[in-house]
Amino acid sequence: MITVHHLNNSRSQRVLWLLEELALPYEIAFYQRDPNTMLAPASLKAVHPLGKSPVLTDGEVTIAESAVIIEYLVEKYGAGKLSFARGTKEYLQYLYFMHYAEGSVMPPLVMKLVFSRLPRSMPWALRGVAGSISKAVEDRFIDPQLLTHASFLETHLATSAWFAGADFSAADIQMSFPIEALAVRAPRGLPTPHLKAFLEKIHARPAYQAALAKGGPLQILG
Repeated sequence: MITVHHLNNSRSQRVLWLLEELALPYEIAFYQRDPNTMLAPASLKAVHPLGKSPVLTDGEVTIAESAVIIEYLVEKYGAGKLSFARGTKEYLQYLYFMHYAEGSVMPPLVMKLVFSRLPRSMPWALRGVAGSISKAVEDRFIDPQLLTHASFLETHLATSAWFAGADFSAADIQMSFPIEALAVRAPRGLPTPHLKAFLEKIHARPAYQAALAKGGPLQILG
């Protein structure tokens, strides 16, 4: 039996969604973030040494990292669904966005979260200084990067129905979390009609809705 070790409000929601798209049976092991630190509980380390989510177990196999989990499930159980034939331009785009999601766009999104929350984590006497430093880093470095990524993605979707081409694929599932985060953390939100349309399309998919019903709501931290 496939088990998803699912942390609330996390990337593991994508794995639940993929399993729903593939109509595969699975179980969910639920974990809750610490309400103060927002970190995963130590019990996740019993599943994987890094103690992070998502983690998937499939019989004797334990897999971490969203892209690896998604590619494993699509290759083993997809029967040609949600991917593309190797050697095609769609497959190259598929691979690109599978790895761009965590390798390129998520780092500045994580930095945005960290720096926006830095002042409140400091002693009261240092919050003013910490706030000034955080704002400077956000204004001069993080926000320009996020706007560059948003512009790149908006331009791409202006000429492509989905991230890897005309057909919905697992690359869209992988890209969903960064786009959800961009909508919350990018300066001025997402003034980008094609990215907004992407979110509307995925939110309307029955499998997406089924994953939320089983895994709980996804609330991206701002």
